[in-house]
Amino acid sequence: MTNAILLDKKDNVATCTTAATAGDAIKILGGGEIICREDIPIWHKVALKKIAKGDKIFKYGEIIGEASSDILAGGWVSHENIFSVPRDYASEMI
Repeated sequence: MTNAILLDKKDNVATCTTAATAGDAIKILGGGEIICREDIPIWHKVALKKIAKGDKIFKYGEIIGEASSDILAGGWVSHENIFSVPRDYASEMI
């Protein structure tokens, strides 16, 4: 059974398609397997590798925020450990 979806090869998070419990092996459609470090609700993100404080969070191949604290591989990526960062989309489209 697939428990998470990797949307782009650049992503450092995957989206859980089922709730995951600490210790579970999460099978990732498009990217192997990882051990869950904490309970993660359905439709939330799991870190695919260690993400250090200040590192960019990638989903859909795009930056969706920065880590406000270290996140371990298999950890829950949520509003409590990431924050939005401003982007200049106009210049990115050139």
